[in-house]
This record gives sequence, C-alpha cells and structure tokens, in this order.
Amino acid sequence: MNVEQFQYHDKTGWVRPLYIQPNVDWVLVFGAKKLVETHAIMSVLDETFPNAIILVSSTSGEIHGNQTYDDSLSVSAVTFKKTTIKSIQLGLNDFSSNFMAGQTMANALKRDDLCHLFVISDGVVTNATELLAGIYSVIPKTIAVTGGLSGDGADFNESVLGLNGHYKPHQTCMIGFYGQSLKIGYGSRGGWRPFGPKRSITRADNNILYELDKQAALDLYKLYTQDQELNLPASGLLFPLSIYNQNSKQKSLVRTVVGINETENALIFAGDVPEGTVAQMMHATTDDLIGGAIEAAESSMAMNPDPEFIILVSCVGRKLIMGQQADEEIEEIAAIFSKSKNSIAGFYSYGELCPFDHQSNSVSLLHNQTMTITAMREIE
Repeated sequence: MNVEQFQYHDKTGWVRPLYIQPNVDWVLVFGAKKLVETHAIMSVLDETFPNAIILVSSTSGEIHGNQTYDDSLSVSAVTFKKTTIKSIQLGLNDFSSNFMAGQTMANALKRDDLCHLFVISDGVVTNATELLAGIYSVIPKTIAVTGGLSGDGADFNESVLGLNGHYKPHQTCMIGFYGQSLKIGYGSRGGWRPFGPKRSITRADNNILYELDKQAALDLYKLYTQDQELNLPASGLLFPLSIYNQNSKQKSLVRTVVGINETENALIFAGDVPEGTVAQMMHATTDDLIGGAIEAAESSMAMNPDPEFIILVSCVGRKLIMGQQADEEIEEIAAIFSKSKNSIAGFYSYGELCPFDHQSNSVSLLHNQTMTITAMREIE
C-alpha cells in the first residue's frame, strides 16, 4: 500500500501541486462543506485521479497528519498492491428505512473474499443503528465495519458526501475491500464520565427519545444543560447520554443529541435509544478525552502494530470541549504510531462506527463522542 497526501486551505489553495496519478485506487477526502460544494475545486480531484474511487465527506473539522484544521481539504490517495475495492452510493430518501439502505449496500458489495467495509453516511438524518443492522443482515458478523457520520460544523443543518463528483445531502456511501492482504486494526474510546441520577428510558421510538422516568425528555435535558439550552442541539455535544442495558454484559454506548422536537418534547439521536435501557448524563475534561484517544490508539496498535494508513474519526463534541487543545489529542495518537511509517487523516464527525474490541465477533456499533481509529496495512 502506498499513501500520498495533499492538503488544500481555503485562503491559500493547495499546499503543493497535484499531478495526474492514473494508478491510484482510492482517494479519501475530508473537507469543509463549502469546499466540498465548490465544483471548481472538487473537479480537480477527478482530473488528478481519473481511475480512482473518490470518497468525499463534509466535516466538523479536518485531521491531517498530526494536526487539526478548519476550512481545509485533507486528501489521501491510496494505491494498493494486492487489495481490490468496490464502492456504492445511495440516497437515504430513496428507501423506506435506513435498514433497507444498509441491506441494499451490503448486497451490492458482498463477495466471498470481502475483508472489510468502510462507511460514511449523512450525519444529520442517518439512524446508524438501523443502517448497520441492515448491513449485518447480509454480511457475516466476522466482517468489521468502520467509519463515521459526516459533519456540518456544529450546525446540524445539512452534511454533504458522495463518490466521484456526486456530492450532496442525505447520502450513504460504502467501500468494500477484498482479498487476504489487508490487515485492519481498530479502537474506539471516549473518556466521558457519568454524572447525575440514572434514569430509565420509558418511552422511545428507535432514535427518538420521548420520556425518561416518565418525564418529558427535552424538558428534563434542558434542566441539566441550563444556560446551554438555547443552543440545542449543538450544546448537546457537551452533554451526551450513556445508554446501557442492565440485563446485558455489553458495554454502555454513548449517544449525542443531533436534533430536537419542541412539539413532541423529544430528543433525536444518531442511533437507537431502546426503551427499558438506562440513561445517564455525561461530561468530560480535556485530560479525560486525551486519555480515551490514547487507549483507542493502543487498541488498534495491538491488532495491527505496523499500520500504513490511519483514519481518525473523532466526535465534534470532543473538539468543542478541547478547543485549541484538540491538537494534543492528535499529537498523542501520532506519537503512539510513530514507530511505523504511516499517513494519518481523519475528520470530526456526528458519530463513529466501530466494533467493541476484544469481543468474539466484529459486529460494529454506532458510537458518539469517541475517538475511533481504523489502522490499515497490506501484508505480503
């Protein structure tokens, strides 16, 4: 695997010139929405990588090398030695459910030699729990799915993504990797701490939460966020919920508010919040979040100790809390991977897709407020 990286800044243009590369197989682009929607900029990528699958996603901030950026494009051009890839893009509005969209994508990419799936889906309208359930209704549970939900700053208005020039809202994209040469490591950690009382989810419908302990969810949430309530849903990034089933051994999941319904007094999340589970508010310090990022890097390194391409997907809520210290999180991760020759790229997201590590299968889940890492390399 060979990875070459390029970067574009809104005010100064390309850091170094692009040149035509017909042998590149996969180009992964993370960028500010206004740049992704600028045809003159994006068409250059089609000309530069004429035979590549180009996957582009808008973000809530870009990660390139060991630093974070805004109003930029991070471009990673990957050429494989043995691995082959295939892609699909679907409009979520063309399906009756996200489950059906996931099922359709998986059917299109399923092959006996499938070894990994990388997914980016719309960060505002996707119910990633349903999407993943649809994918796993088709593929074996031994296949890991990693990736994330596209961002739109902290606005939660409209994210944009797509393949090879088809960049628009309400899309979902998946890349399939095939063969026996690609080795994957992954890790996902948060660093958030619970606070306040535990409350039962007494009324919910998929990813919409109506009641906690039979009290209106939005009213109760506003009580805890206090002076932040006027900025919902963006302020919800600072106060995610821990969701867990008291009768299950599965680890708790973190859910972030991506929308509100004032009429129904409800909170809307990027994934399911099942009735009967227990919810608790969470908060974090910068040190907590950096510690979680280090654990995620160590987990992926344990699975794949010498990666060549490292993809970081970190929730925008982490960035908002850390502010100018967000670079420290990326620098700590880069230091852990520094013993190998690698390229690092990533973005700040509205949700992260990854399995829990150290489990018997590789079934992936939606996470929020985590640093999630996919570490790739090709073996001879």
